[in-house]
Amino acid sequence: MAKTVATYFPKIEDIKRAAKVIRQVADVTPLTQSIRYSKQFEANILLKREDLHRVRSYKIRGAFNKISSLSKEELAKGVVCASAGNHAQGVAFACNYLGIHGTVYMPSVTPKQKVEQTKMFGGEWVTVILVGDTFDDSSKAAMKACQEKGRTFVHPFDDPKTIEGQGTVGLEILDQTDLPIDYVFVAIGGGGLASGLIGVFNALSPNTKIIGVEPEGAPSMKTSMEKGVNTELIQIDKFVDGAAVQRVGDYTFAICKDHLHDMITIPEGKVCQTILDLYNRDAIVVEPAGALTIAALDYFKDEIKDKNVICIVSGSNNDITRTAEIKERALLYGKLKHYFIVRFPQRPGALKQFVAEILGPDDDITHFEYSKKSSKENAPAIVGIELKSPDDLEPLISRMKDKNFFGEYLNDKPDLFQYLI
Repeated sequence: MAKTVATYFPKIEDIKRAAKVIRQVADVTPLTQSIRYSKQFEANILLKREDLHRVRSYKIRGAFNKISSLSKEELAKGVVCASAGNHAQGVAFACNYLGIHGTVYMPSVTPKQKVEQTKMFGGEWVTVILVGDTFDDSSKAAMKACQEKGRTFVHPFDDPKTIEGQGTVGLEILDQTDLPIDYVFVAIGGGGLASGLIGVFNALSPNTKIIGVEPEGAPSMKTSMEKGVNTELIQIDKFVDGAAVQRVGDYTFAICKDHLHDMITIPEGKVCQTILDLYNRDAIVVEPAGALTIAALDYFKDEIKDKNVICIVSGSNNDITRTAEIKERALLYGKLKHYFIVRFPQRPGALKQFVAEILGPDDDITHFEYSKKSSKENAPAIVGIELKSPDDLEPLISRMKDKNFFGEYLNDKPDLFQYLI
């Protein structure tokens, strides 16, 4: 098996064949210029809107291509997959469309919106099982079910047919523009989309530089490339659920390590600010993984000037109930939201003094937890303060210390922060 993995590379004729297969379920998605980002980066920034599929992500491509390749006997037994959400919806849609039974394993922390969409697309043909805390937990449960029941596992990224289906994104891009493409930014979870794009551009546009982008809290591909061996991460931040895996694929690692021009990670807070900007300024709704490639542009602003740049907007399956967390993470990343343990003197008027003499004119208290202790001179409170500018932080802390209110600054104490906030 190791030899097969090491020698597999997606062929352009197989990707073109996949394009014909998926044509019946996957519309060609738009390639549109972003006027705002083009102006901001002095480049021609084009967005490949994979968020506009009927299942709202590119995953329908690989899922349908893989399932369509199965024999009648394999289809009759049914299929199994594991997914954090988008691949699940692609598999569910394919099962319903083709009339075959599927079982979808999803992490228990999957946003409710993605679970409900999967059930809706699958209808009577699909059973959803929530298990584990990560994609990798769900994947192990799904593989076990396959072995016990003799069903086919539809891998979300580490399968040639899946990779070739995802590669059809690249064919569409090249059909949609006559411009020479200098850069393609692609989000990487397991690496299936990136591997498919590499297959296309290696054959048809070899001068195009493909940049892989991962969330900072789940750098499985970057870590593996740095170590030279596919490495499983023990812990990951699952917030960017569409691109948070503990271990990338063996096929995809072998392809990406040799052919990606660069591999970078983006802080989750930066991703959140990009989500908010896209919604507020462009009326585009994206999930965290869908914002990764656009968030990466800041890190290449000098390199991409005057270039033709493609950002793959990979999906829009975002749950509105996550908005508060998205805003919070964005504010923390922008150094506009700060948490403190404030030691209030136990005397009348202490809180009034804090508001009048400690807070700046544009500061706002957004979080306050206080419990009065009658036997102590000072009582601690957890206070969250939103600033207008990051430059307002040091003056705020100075005023707290001068008036004896300062206790602890929590933002730079992650363990204590997670426990108290």
